[in-house]
Amino acid sequence: MSELRRITRDGIWDNNVVLVQMLGMCPTMAVSVSATNGLGMGLATTAVLISSGIAVSLLRHFIVKEVRIPIYVLLISSIVTLVDMSMNAWLHELHKVLGLFIPLIVVNCAIIGRAEAFASKNSPLKAGLDGLAMGVGFTLALMALGGIREVIGQGTLFADASMLLGESFAFLEMKVAESYRGMLLMILPPGGFLVLGFLVAWRQRITLRARQRASRLAASAAAAAS
Repeated sequence: MSELRRITRDGIWDNNVVLVQMLGMCPTMAVSVSATNGLGMGLATTAVLISSGIAVSLLRHFIVKEVRIPIYVLLISSIVTLVDMSMNAWLHELHKVLGLFIPLIVVNCAIIGRAEAFASKNSPLKAGLDGLAMGVGFTLALMALGGIREVIGQGTLFADASMLLGESFAFLEMKVAESYRGMLLMILPPGGFLVLGFLVAWRQRITLRARQRASRLAASAAAAAS
């Protein structure tokens, strides 16, 4: 269980795709103009991460080392095609909004990286959990980035969630203030990089404080033992 907890923490926090590895910046900056878009893109990427991780893990003993990367890309592209077609069929409005960025999941370095670094060396259970944790971390980062930009830029949160994700998501839609006119900078690319910088700094601050607290506790325990 400790190994599974470590994998989960690693994907969501310690090795977060966006806030630590800085991978997938193209879809991160392009679709994170709202929390709804971030949620949709994050869920699609999570589905690919889980499926590709399990597929690579199951086939790892049959894949020849010299051609493993092309085979990984073939597997990932097949899964992305299925996800793209499924979203087009059942989440058509969201599919139109995300557009080209869904097929571009194939070239997301985080996915091929996890296939090479983790899934190809571990069991399907661990590979699936790693894909889930990485996907959840990616989704939370996109939602946080998109939510902040949307609130400051447009004065809304999860706008059009019912139209893009279905009526069951209507409860997420919020209006911050009726008279708020928004800030254009936040929904433009410079605003995305600005918010991302603050989120990275916030995570680093929390991590640093946690390490300092752990060091103080260790020092206190050592002093008490002596």
